[in-house]
Amino acid sequence: MSDQDPQLAAAAEIRARIDTSKPHSARFWNYFVGGKDNYEVDREIGDHIKEIFPGLVDVARTSRQFLGRAVRHLAGEQGIRQFLDIGTGLPTADNTHEVAQSVAPDSRIVYVDNDPMVLAHARALLTSTPEGETAYIDADFYEPEAILKAAASTLDFSKPVALMILNTLGHVADYDQARALVARLMAGLPSGSYLVISDSTATSEGMIAASNAYNESGAVPYYVRSVEEIAGFFDGLELAEPGVVQVTEWRPESGVSVVDAYGGVGRKP
Repeated sequence: MSDQDPQLAAAAEIRARIDTSKPHSARFWNYFVGGKDNYEVDREIGDHIKEIFPGLVDVARTSRQFLGRAVRHLAGEQGIRQFLDIGTGLPTADNTHEVAQSVAPDSRIVYVDNDPMVLAHARALLTSTPEGETAYIDADFYEPEAILKAAASTLDFSKPVALMILNTLGHVADYDQARALVARLMAGLPSGSYLVISDSTATSEGMIAASNAYNESGAVPYYVRSVEEIAGFFDGLELAEPGVVQVTEWRPESGVSVVDAYGGVGRKP
């Protein structure tokens, strides 16, 4: 048996797990940010939602830009060299490791997702600088302690870590459960660690209608929350200025503005 046979078998197993009959949030979002890793079913619901609420495309793209600004702030101004990115999604441009390692080449990044298509792309595309390290964990957000245990093989939990949870928490229908999951992850990180969250919000009729249409498509539902609920994830943390705001207003670099996506960065005392 050749050395490549196990790799081919693993790739075949991943392909077998990919369901192309229903939309998927990672592929749907990939379509909105201009990626190519999506299927017709994702593009169909994407086009349908753009008719209902064209602003969701701006939400997707500006949320991605928020990620870049937050990572540059943490790596460049706060000296963070470790990032735990949960709900990775499909790799596009300016992924967490690319931004962090462009500022600090020795940055170490662990990506976490449990989607087979994301897994396949991550292993191929999420590479690292020689000085740093990038790893991928196939794990479930509902098992935070298992995530932390697996990440410990790459990250040093005696030093601060930035926990990134972007456009992911809406998959947890129960708000109290979502807050508990975030709290359990932060509990495993040392003082001086950071939490970065952004998510779509129920701040307009258009966004609510778009969310309802997506949830009726057969995809795994995604629930938009109030701004107050997004802010609640940061309870007990020290919010970086300007707090929990529209993603385009968090240390803005352009005049673009969106209403229905909020985010923030908080430090664990």
